[in-house]
Amino acid sequence: MCCLLSALVVIGARGVLFLVWLFQPVRWNAAFDGFSILVPLLGFLFLPWTTLMYVLVAPGGLVGLDFLWMGLAVLADIASYAGSGVYGRRRHPAV
Repeated sequence: MCCLLSALVVIGARGVLFLVWLFQPVRWNAAFDGFSILVPLLGFLFLPWTTLMYVLVAPGGLVGLDFLWMGLAVLADIASYAGSGVYGRRRHPAV
């Protein structure tokens, strides 16, 4: 778990998703069993924090506090999109 957190800090959610897919294919397949390849691909592109959290908590089924973790991941995705919009407005002021 320590290596996962270190990688998350250094390379971000998409990088950790790639590493989980590469080094833990059983966990990846258990999380997305029954889904087409499109669902994890769209999650990788648009909702990386939510997809990462789903891969971590879904193989055992979503119960109890897993919904809290998923909600926090959705908030992290929303915050990353909102933060990039605010930063972009500051960087490129209107003429």
